[in-house]
Amino acid sequence: MAKLYFFYGAMNSGKTTRILQCQFNYEESGMRAVIMKPSTDTKGNDKIVSRIGATKKVDYLIKKTDNVFDLIVEEYGHVDLILVDEAQFLTTRQVNQLMDIVVDLDIPVMCYGLRTDFKGNSFPGARRLLDIAHELTEIKTICSCGKKAMFNVRLINGKVQTEGESVAIDGEGEVSYTVACAKCFKMKTQKKFDHPEITYE
Repeated sequence: MAKLYFFYGAMNSGKTTRILQCQFNYEESGMRAVIMKPSTDTKGNDKIVSRIGATKKVDYLIKKTDNVFDLIVEEYGHVDLILVDEAQFLTTRQVNQLMDIVVDLDIPVMCYGLRTDFKGNSFPGARRLLDIAHELTEIKTICSCGKKAMFNVRLINGKVQTEGESVAIDGEGEVSYTVACAKCFKMKTQKKFDHPEITYE
């Protein structure tokens, strides 16, 4: 039986590299794996871009108004696997549509993305995936202190940011990110975890 998978981790944990490897393995075995990503992720335009330099053009950029279930049924015919990069940018409805693909079409869907934004708040797409995915897998990476990194810290011109919109793409303008464990995240942002702007509900 097909399943909906969510592989989540902080930045630099190798999520996109795993997608590229997975698609390669499927295609080498003569199967068809479709790669998608939300159009919100403008890094690389219509490509997925790994931090080790590997890139690949996606099969489809998902717009906020797209019905992903209808898209697969109407446009793609036989598919053995669907891979979704930057899945945190999906809408709640689109995650539900991915579950419909799994249940009704018996196609496995593997989603990769962030769990939280730079304020420590969950993205709607990630939240819904955490709610309903059959399997959840954390992809681990390391904070500069050596502990497991859980959070993403936004930098502009090298300065830590604690305000702003949830979405600002890495590498656009002067925006960059680093990862942090809970202790370093608190130290770098100078915010308490019970601060009203950092909520986990």
